[in-house]
Amino acid sequence: MFLKENINLALAGLKANKMRAFLTMLGIIIGIGSVIAIVSIGNAITGTFMKTMSGMGAGTIYGYVAQRDNDNIYTQMMGSSADEIPDGDRLTEDQIENLKKDYSDKIKSVTLYEKGDSTQVKDGRKYANISIYGVNTDFFDVENINIDKGRLMSDRDVSARREVAVVSDKFASNLFPHENPLGKTVDVDTDKITGNFTIVGVYKSEGMNMGAASGKNVVTNFYIPVGIVKQTAKYQNYYNFELKINDVENSDVFSKRLQTYFDRIYKNNTKYKCSIYNEEDMLSKVSSTLNVISIAIAAIAAIALLVGGIGVMNIMLVSVTERTREIGTRKALGARSGYIRMQFLVESVIICVIGGIIGVIFGLLLAWGGTSLMHAEFSVSVPVIFISVGFSMLIGIFFGYYPAKKAAGLDPIDALRYE
Repeated sequence: MFLKENINLALAGLKANKMRAFLTMLGIIIGIGSVIAIVSIGNAITGTFMKTMSGMGAGTIYGYVAQRDNDNIYTQMMGSSADEIPDGDRLTEDQIENLKKDYSDKIKSVTLYEKGDSTQVKDGRKYANISIYGVNTDFFDVENINIDKGRLMSDRDVSARREVAVVSDKFASNLFPHENPLGKTVDVDTDKITGNFTIVGVYKSEGMNMGAASGKNVVTNFYIPVGIVKQTAKYQNYYNFELKINDVENSDVFSKRLQTYFDRIYKNNTKYKCSIYNEEDMLSKVSSTLNVISIAIAAIAAIALLVGGIGVMNIMLVSVTERTREIGTRKALGARSGYIRMQFLVESVIICVIGGIIGVIFGLLLAWGGTSLMHAEFSVSVPVIFISVGFSMLIGIFFGYYPAKKAAGLDPIDALRYE
């Protein structure tokens, strides 16, 4: 009954000073909202990334040449230090071919690829934006690229460095609308690659990452034999590769065998090594990195909660001062110090809880808007919501205790004399 009276008194006080109450809650709202939004968006990014990586197909194993003191799989995967690796420390085409021969019963396919230039090809007023990739025939199998028309490049195309290309359906519709693109030629003229390429195949681009552009300005991959791109590339050897194995269920066991295989190749190299990861390794390690980043950013955002808590304490101290005579009257009529303390604690907690609930709604709206803009899947972390509201209650108790204690410690005679 006593608690119910205090809650009613607190709500009446908030209604009487709506603007001040809202400004008091603002720090809590921003803090809780920021934490929930950041955690939710972080979960969405992690989920989208994991889904994309998983979509590459089970049984995929990755190899990266990196410095021996670099154990960060993320920087290895993104190739942040690839330009620093000398050609002599990279993997040669012969080494990768020997790998396929040594494990011919285990390995299904191994990619070789080299990123070329990005450019625009034209046919009169029609145009298409492309990123050029030199690839081998295994590339299409490992990357799960589905052919829609024509064929993929053959081993002869790659070994003879024929000027043939496999293009996207977007490319074909932009440059050859209402025409069969197969057999058509495309002039490519960049700083590094010049040639007249014949289209031998068209792949489906649905579900592939096309960047921010859309329609006619979309950028798609233009696949040509890897040897053509290597002719003018800075390095002739490879710093990474991907492979598919036949026995998907034993990818972890085979990854360890491959690591031993490459450790022997690099045993005399004191500066560089070749690290092997399977899909599960990459997903778990990259996911852990993304989670740590999200938690760190959320912790920074939580500082706003501290600021909000200080604001609550400040307003409660003002409230104690304003209501000094009221406190004196209640004490003169027999109210105990514990009752007075509880009254102001309840008021502080209610301010923080209401602010926390509004903050949760605000954070969810921010998260929904952010994930919509990124075209990521919106997900709600229920534990984070409960923790946030519970934390706001703790803030109310922690920062409300001192003002409540001060109110409870007032002398009734001095309080009644207060003007």
